[in-house]
Amino acid sequence: MKDLFSDIPTGAYQPLAARMRPSSLDDYIGQSHLVGPGKPLRRMVETGNCHSFILWGPPGVGKTTFAQLLSHALDAQFIEISAVMSGVKEIRAAVDQAKQLRMVKGTQTVLFVDEVHRFNKSQQDAFLPFIEDGTFLFIGATTENPAFELNSALLSRARVYRLKSPTVEEVKSVLVRALQSHEKGMAEYGFHVSDYFLSVLAQAADGDIRRGLNFLEILSDLVEPGTEVTQEQLEDVLGGSVRRFDRKGDVFYDQISAFHKSVRGSSPDGALYWMARMLDGGCDPLYIARRLLAIASEDIGNADPRALQVGLNAWDVFERVGPGEGNRAIAQAAVYMACAPKSNAVYKAFNQAMSDVAAQPSYEVPVHLRNAPTSLAKSMGHGDEYRYAHNEEYAYAAGENYMPEELAEMRYYQPTDRGLEKKIADKLDWLSKLDEESALQRYRGNVREQDL
Repeated sequence: MKDLFSDIPTGAYQPLAARMRPSSLDDYIGQSHLVGPGKPLRRMVETGNCHSFILWGPPGVGKTTFAQLLSHALDAQFIEISAVMSGVKEIRAAVDQAKQLRMVKGTQTVLFVDEVHRFNKSQQDAFLPFIEDGTFLFIGATTENPAFELNSALLSRARVYRLKSPTVEEVKSVLVRALQSHEKGMAEYGFHVSDYFLSVLAQAADGDIRRGLNFLEILSDLVEPGTEVTQEQLEDVLGGSVRRFDRKGDVFYDQISAFHKSVRGSSPDGALYWMARMLDGGCDPLYIARRLLAIASEDIGNADPRALQVGLNAWDVFERVGPGEGNRAIAQAAVYMACAPKSNAVYKAFNQAMSDVAAQPSYEVPVHLRNAPTSLAKSMGHGDEYRYAHNEEYAYAAGENYMPEELAEMRYYQPTDRGLEKKIADKLDWLSKLDEESALQRYRGNVREQDL
């Protein structure tokens, strides 16, 4: 817990990213949809008419910075706690401090809770009464979707504002400002970074302004004053960088969603690109292999049943030879499935069957399909009139019913006319005609019996 507007001791070290925090909205980069003229967060700062809210966005986009700017504009005490390092004890201490400031000095408090999604339900609930009675203005920051990670009670008391990743040009403008600033930046270092290298740094920041400034600060340790940054120095700085890829966060699910939809949409190029992005960010290759097996049954199905085996083979190759060759085998499977004919007929049929079983009564198994392991079961007629398919013409008991009597006409599986499933559809149509002929023969037999 700390007051971020407290004076910093003279000579104390501050990272470049901290020194370059904007001191006004005019210096705030990005988020024009929220802080541009007439937009909601700018109006909040300008009018002082505030409400508790949640800032949702990826790292390094300015969540903490905006909370500080708002607190400064309100002339309020700024208290920050992090859900990563805090618990109920720290929450109570923040509440007590806010109450004291309110009662003794009449000072408003802004309570900024970083990574608020990491608090459990009871910890999140602890804020509710103090948000309601105005003990503090609550600002939560999260990189995760609040709809999934935050309590509905907290969401009902705090609006959600979505922050976007800054563009490469916006990150680059911050880097330029840092290089030119004498007061807060690095102008005194006196080294020069070409426009192209600045673009490379901004691109490598991957939408994270703080990361871009950190790159620049590391670079300053390698470059002699008054010299030009070389490509070798730039590669030294970026060589160990890792793109933003949170295995449990929105970025992960967005990229795996893009990968799945590329395969489903028959785009091998899209599948390869998103697979490469995930691997580049540190994704477990076997997670991609598992998703491919899901795609094989959900989106390809019987249009090409080999897709399942291709996916299993790729997994097996990875297990046997490791990531070097194994990643390529998974890529091969991804391309195969992207190019394969598509059908979700089995997926839809199975979901419908599960839905019906959940919603309908537990219909009895028809007597002719029941097991007859005992003499009692046989005496009750179990298995009577069952027709053994292998003893029938074409190994098919035409006209036989394998559903509960109440669902005798139900057809769940509706094969498409794509890939192997077209042949399956032709086979089922042929069997259906045999059923119709059998029903017609039974009808004619019944008519003759009535005539006799």
